[in-house]
Amino acid sequence: MMARLISRVGPCRYAPRSEHTHFHHLVRAIVYQQLSGKAAATIHRRFIELFDTTTPSPAEVARQRLPRLRSAGLSRQKASYIKDLARRVHTGDVPLDHMETLSDQDVIAALTRVKGIGVWSAQMFLMFRLGRPDVLPTLDLGIRKGVQRAYGLRSMPSPKKVEQIGAPWSPWATIASWYLWRSLDGPAA
Repeated sequence: MMARLISRVGPCRYAPRSEHTHFHHLVRAIVYQQLSGKAAATIHRRFIELFDTTTPSPAEVARQRLPRLRSAGLSRQKASYIKDLARRVHTGDVPLDHMETLSDQDVIAALTRVKGIGVWSAQMFLMFRLGRPDVLPTLDLGIRKGVQRAYGLRSMPSPKKVEQIGAPWSPWATIASWYLWRSLDGPAA
């Protein structure tokens, strides 16, 4: 099934994002949660404009008061998530400078200590920031839909079923995931 999907989608263009810092990447992820790209981009730009640099440090963000962060258009909840992230990174509770040395499970455990960062967000960080090759985000709706379509399933598979179907993709589950997402971009096969 995956061979047919790969043939249909074409060459893999997956690449982790290396611009800016891990902290900046996570702040951006929080800002973009449940918003359209255009609205999120505007809020993110306004957030960055609150500082004298395009990559504010965790300490700089942690010092900001919530009303100032909210003035960029952040909800009270997202502003508190970003402050929690900044505080935890600044104190060393979340060791962003050493994420590359941690196992996937340890990265997930560290990131999910932050309010507003769940397993899915941590998996996206593993895939698209750290470039980890063997991540299968079984909770992701796009992955589940992609598996349903690729395998001709009548109903959307459970996360456990996705895990079973995806077991043979290891150690390249990240690439398989990329193909599943891309398979949803075009017409049904």
